[in-house]
Amino acid sequence: MKRHECLQDLSREHHLALRLALAARRAVAAGDPAQVRAAAKLCADAFGSDLEPHFVREEDDLLPLLARAGASALVARTLNEHDEMRRLAARLDEAEPATLERFGELLGAHVRFEERKLFEAAQALLDPAAPSGKNTPTP
Repeated sequence: MKRHECLQDLSREHHLALRLALAARRAVAAGDPAQVRAAAKLCADAFGSDLEPHFVREEDDLLPLLARAGASALVARTLNEHDEMRRLAARLDEAEPATLERFGELLGAHVRFEERKLFEAAQALLDPAAPSGKNTPTP
């Protein structure tokens, strides 16, 4: 199903996040400190320039819509994961493999959660006539 136009840019941005998550996991798996440092820097830089602005747009625009519709569990999970990724991103300059690994794992899982659950719920609210909107309350 095609995403509602309000979600399309956010969904496209998830591709970068998935590439970062993969780079982080691969660097840790390689066990090479130089690869870990490079991946940690890549993730830290992208967090500031791409991921944080993405999170802010979701928090300012998308999550209030879902909260008004009663999707409090989805909103809470999203906010909790954003907070954890912010804490991890602040520590990426230490280039600790465990931090980078957790960041990569959480980022990948977070994108899958948003695409499969959060955006599907938002899609149903934005386009109630779509098949996924059959049983979803409207705001």
